Amino acid sequence: MSVKLDSETRSRLDQLAQSCRRILHRMLREAVAQYVEREEKREVFRQDTPKAWEEYRTTGLPVTAGEADAWLAQLADGDDIEPPECHI
Repeated sequence: MSVKLDSETRSRLDQLAQSCRRILHRMLREAVAQYVEREEKREVFRQDTPKAWEEYRTTGLPVTAGEADAWLAQLADGDDIEPPECHI
């Protein structure tokens, strides 16, 4: 697989690799792997959103904004945890 980059981006990548004393190919592989992982998580979240909304409409059981924020922060940190329990 090859990727065509504009000359400015390629130059910036080369400079970054040199300043970090890293191999450009390895940096690019790591960047792509991180991107794919992040986007997969985003897609799972996107698919779960309508389900959560429908469950709320059915049960009327919410979680607080603080609980949701704390849960989302842990997901953003890479912790794959269950969502908080809904309550009245």
